[in-house]
Amino acid sequence: MGELYADHHSWLQAWLRRRLGDAFTAADLAHDTFLRVLSKEAPPAIREPRALLVTIAGGLVINYHRRRRIELAYLEALALLPEPSAPSPEARALMIETLVEIDRLLDGLPRLVRQAFLLSQLDGLRQGEIAARLGVSVPTVKRYIARALEQCCFADGGAG
Repeated sequence: MGELYADHHSWLQAWLRRRLGDAFTAADLAHDTFLRVLSKEAPPAIREPRALLVTIAGGLVINYHRRRRIELAYLEALALLPEPSAPSPEARALMIETLVEIDRLLDGLPRLVRQAFLLSQLDGLRQGEIAARLGVSVPTVKRYIARALEQCCFADGGAG
């Protein structure tokens, strides 16, 4: 497997650098890509190494961009707070990690389920208001919110 790294690392890093425009992030994501391949208990026989690496790296690029969007939105919201209210750098980092994880968990849900949950949790709307806004019944809104909560709380086998 060391051969895979030696033969393709420079190529993958250049591929990522072209897509990201940032050599440092490209280096990080290239490293993460190889970690994913090499950390498999029983690494697969790889017939098309570049196709495999591009598939894994492409997913990491999507995750990187998603994380950056969430981080920027959070930092913009923080900028609106008065200085004494701003959280510590540690609290900010934890909040960004939490927001990224919630985004990942909600990503697999249908659009209306996600919307109902976010309207409830972020906008503080009541179930009747959500039902009217989404054009569904209140019992449907209750099911949507319960489904989203279940997705968030029990996605890792009940660890939430």
